[in-house]
Amino acid sequence: MKILVCNDDGVHAAGLRSLCTSLISKGYEVYVCAPDKERSASGHALTLHRPLRVDILDKDFFPGAKAIYAIDGFPADCVKIAINKILDFKPDWVISGINHGPNMGSDVLYSGTVSAAMEGAIYGVKSVAISVSEYKTTDFDEEAYHVPKLLEKLGSKEFKWPSKTIFNINLPVLPKEEVTGMALTTLGSRMYKDTYEERMDPRSRFYYWLSGDLLTSDNDPESDVSRAAEGCISITPVTFEMTNYELIVEMRHLF
Repeated sequence: MKILVCNDDGVHAAGLRSLCTSLISKGYEVYVCAPDKERSASGHALTLHRPLRVDILDKDFFPGAKAIYAIDGFPADCVKIAINKILDFKPDWVISGINHGPNMGSDVLYSGTVSAAMEGAIYGVKSVAISVSEYKTTDFDEEAYHVPKLLEKLGSKEFKWPSKTIFNINLPVLPKEEVTGMALTTLGSRMYKDTYEERMDPRSRFYYWLSGDLLTSDNDPESDVSRAAEGCISITPVTFEMTNYELIVEMRHLF
């Protein structure tokens, strides 16, 4: 089984290392193509107006990996160039993560982690985005332990993978024996208070730094937000098929 691994935290991120170690330990062929630096909240950005540069890293960087590439672009760039140019085969899976912090609710619209998985789905590859449900961890080994089990379930022969769809997974930051289970969830609602802090640089020019505090969370018991808070692994099917077909039927008489 050949797996293309990407992330948005960059090739040096601890979550990526733990993910690769877990997959390699289970016998998967792992190929890494990740940004050369952090690209969080880059969404589905692509590099169009300058060349992409690719650095081939020594295989000792991730012991057991078949190949490691660092790309000076965005997460979606990494998956696109890997499938179209770098690899001489189509991977069986694209796995993006493990992201440092949650990707729940509307977070998926901004997330480079999720967008890398979406890029894989565009090419018809089974694709998964994996994050941890909070920011307090710096060691992802406990969380990475669950990934092979998740792939086994999602890759089951009894399950036909839906087209244009990824699975967005959030792992609780808990010892593995304290995880309460796995649950199929909906995207919840997380509202932030967006604040732009105004500052002045040494040349007396103003600049603005975005920050945001979480104000409310979803109280829907079936949402990813709620199930993650219960110590559960949330598994949310997300599609890039964005057409609202029901609304087309409802509005057809107007046009």
